[in-house]
Amino acid sequence: MKILTSTMGAVALAATCLTASGAAAQDPGPAAYANAMEGKRIVMIPMAMGFDLAQGWAGYLSQEIPNFGGTFETRDPNWSVEAGAQAITEAIAADPKPDVLIVMPPDLNSYSKLMRRAQKAGIYVFLIDNPANFKADAFFGGDWTDMGRIEAREAVRACGEDSSKQIGLVQGDQTNATSLFQYAGIVEEIAKHPGFEIVAKPDSNWDATTSRNVTTTMLQQNPDICAIIDFWDGDAIGAAAAIRELGMSDKVHLIANGGGEQTADCDMINSGGYGAVVSTSVRRESYDMLAMMKYLFQNDIKPGETSAYIYTETETINSENITSASCWSLKEFASAN
Repeated sequence: MKILTSTMGAVALAATCLTASGAAAQDPGPAAYANAMEGKRIVMIPMAMGFDLAQGWAGYLSQEIPNFGGTFETRDPNWSVEAGAQAITEAIAADPKPDVLIVMPPDLNSYSKLMRRAQKAGIYVFLIDNPANFKADAFFGGDWTDMGRIEAREAVRACGEDSSKQIGLVQGDQTNATSLFQYAGIVEEIAKHPGFEIVAKPDSNWDATTSRNVTTTMLQQNPDICAIIDFWDGDAIGAAAAIRELGMSDKVHLIANGGGEQTADCDMINSGGYGAVVSTSVRRESYDMLAMMKYLFQNDIKPGETSAYIYTETETINSENITSASCWSLKEFASAN
């Protein structure tokens, strides 16, 4: 009887295992995933393609999107608002239309109406790096107000209590959200530290030569400045040159923000050009965009029906904490493709 019972149990267990094995062999996930993703068209329109952030996003996206059966394209406005608007307009009118537009807007308002038109035409719109007055399907990037706070804390730390407590800013412009929000965060944080003050705050218009010129003037007029916050590593190289030419590299702590690319950020810290970089993660932003695409394509959510803010990790890199893993390399990335 015991032998019969054991035999029957073994038969039942084997049947259960066969059933489970059969269920695993018929996993519906891969087919559903393939059906949802196949043939999707993604178009990215940054402010320009000729800088590390745009090239990094494009590099990571162009690796993954073909793997799920989609196509990835870029358009290069080359810093022209009009060319960017034309690229969005052409995408809306295209046949077939893109399934996703990834847009890096130049300011809060220029593309808002066009991006709403894109959503009404059935296109998901992602904002990358730069916020806008528009309810995108998702925003990916840093919390720029908080980045301003972090930059200000780094400036206060670097200057110290026994310093002049004078801080200079090299802003971007007065329309780009990243510049406006950074400034708000800096002002908020500086107010928490008695005696510290912002003594100059010129604009660079995101241009390295302009940054160099305004930094030279700022330091000539305010020679006791102990820290300068430049709002973007792409033009902070101009501020670094001005500080070096004035012989003030040991006196002025230059803080920039960027995407953590080796040449733009870590090499500048290692050479002494930058004192610190407040960095977001291009890699994380790219993977977040891919994850959101996969989610939206597999669910019955129409463009414009939902909105999400996907903020990425922010890290302060300086000479005290920099490691070989602190930055990613655009050169290595390009050579791997």
